[in-house]
Amino acid sequence: MVRRNDLRRAALVDAAIEVLAAQGARGLTFRAVDGEAAVPAGTASNYFANRDDLLTQTGARVYERLHPDEATIARQRAAGNNRDTYVKLMRELVDRVSSFRSGYLALLELRLEATRRPGLRAVLTERIREDVAANVAYHEGSGLPGDAMAVKLLYLALNWLIVEQLTLPDVFTEEERDRLVTAAVERIVVPGAD
Repeated sequence: MVRRNDLRRAALVDAAIEVLAAQGARGLTFRAVDGEAAVPAGTASNYFANRDDLLTQTGARVYERLHPDEATIARQRAAGNNRDTYVKLMRELVDRVSSFRSGYLALLELRLEATRRPGLRAVLTERIREDVAANVAYHEGSGLPGDAMAVKLLYLALNWLIVEQLTLPDVFTEEERDRLVTAAVERIVVPGAD
């Protein structure tokens, strides 16, 4: 029987994120999650039907934690709707995602694991499609310049910049990163191309 204490489940999934980031998918075991969460042995196995269930819920939790809070969303909506604002929003996005290093590294591990697990691949594919669609819808409702294609191109470009920052942080300095974000927005987001 799978238990339903939501706070305990969240703590276990957060521990799974840390295990994935530190040890990779091969290191993700119920025992490792129990250890990271500092709970008695066997606890994780009471909350997840199997390892696939744990992997899937871990992916969902990363996205929950990466989502901006309501205050950030409200502040962004109140900002201007020009390319300068767009640059600022993209810098904030890169900073927010990069600051959750273990979550993003866990997500990369999940993506690699999805190449071997069709069920996980289906779940991640759907989740990422939803994320891209939500970003496009947010953009279209914001009045910012550019179109859906610009949003998708920025998504792809900035994701790799984040990977670079988290895996090989000495390739680009923080100043270079800011200039790259600015250049990406300026070159991809063409005013009036909606």
